[in-house]
Amino acid sequence: MSVLTVKLARIGNSRGIRLPAALIRRYGFGDIIKMETGSEGVLLTPAKKSSKLTWEQTAGEMVAASESWDEWATAENDGLASIPWESKKRFPRAR
Repeated sequence: MSVLTVKLARIGNSRGIRLPAALIRRYGFGDIIKMETGSEGVLLTPAKKSSKLTWEQTAGEMVAASESWDEWATAENDGLASIPWESKKRFPRAR
């Protein structure tokens, strides 16, 4: 473990530190950093990027986790299948 001494800089009414570019690259820091505080000090780690899963990926994750599909079955009983999704009403075209 190496020790790096940094200076607190004034940022508006707050204070902050500047991280060297080499340190940012080494740890993969992005625009958001996760900060944990404890009795020993502060720990900075890269925040995980939130990524939305596609429906296929979600289903794959559920299968991999042996997750129950029972909640999905309730959608079949809500009556949405009987609702026409295409409008039968014709609208005049713009000229």
